[in-house]
Amino acid sequence: MRSILDLPRLGRDPDAPFPATRDALGSPNGLLAWGGDLHPQRLLAAYRAGIFPWYAEGQPVMWWSPAPRCVIFPDQVHLSKRTRRRYNSGTYRLAADTAFDEVVAACAAPRGHDPGTWITSDMRRAYGSLHRMGIAHSVEVWREDELCGGIYGLAMGSIFFGESMFSHAVDASKIALVALCRQLHAWNFGLLDCQVGNPHLFRMGALEIGREAFEEWLEHLLAQSRESGSWTNRIAFEARW
Repeated sequence: MRSILDLPRLGRDPDAPFPATRDALGSPNGLLAWGGDLHPQRLLAAYRAGIFPWYAEGQPVMWWSPAPRCVIFPDQVHLSKRTRRRYNSGTYRLAADTAFDEVVAACAAPRGHDPGTWITSDMRRAYGSLHRMGIAHSVEVWREDELCGGIYGLAMGSIFFGESMFSHAVDASKIALVALCRQLHAWNFGLLDCQVGNPHLFRMGALEIGREAFEEWLEHLLAQSRESGSWTNRIAFEARW
């Protein structure tokens, strides 16, 4: 049985290729390589190959490509009747890219009794750089002037790679996810990559697909130019479902 110590170690060259995703470990599911850094070129190459970083502060960078893969087809996102009423109530205001760093910071904050986070200080800086390049984006949920929920990730071609979301108010993260999916569908994005599934995502319409199917979608959608307005217009989402 292969161990973490047997995995390839990435060097300093951000253009160096990643190992083939089929070589990822089965346990822990998807661990593919370690080392390297979060240089923008390396990060973009990773996402184009279906790979993402996930590690804790003080660890080397760990690179993952799990199978099966959790995804949402944007037109198939689901809200419960209760959450839909809250979405339509006018309680929350929705926006995009008006508070990216704040959304990432909120996602990185400790949750419950767990003081740790996988969104390290280096991760925050790296995705902030991608945001300034126009690649990483956030959707924010506001209650008056309070940021109470949000989600962030990367838009490449016609696929959105979701990274993390947070909620400081009832259903705020669900509303952020649905607002994102509705806008992605309007812009003809084909897929929201959720990486690893959980009951919360599955209740909202997420499903798991195999590695081969995911990589076929990835190749197809990365080659498409998205038919979208500009994220940098700081569009306001209409809260109606």
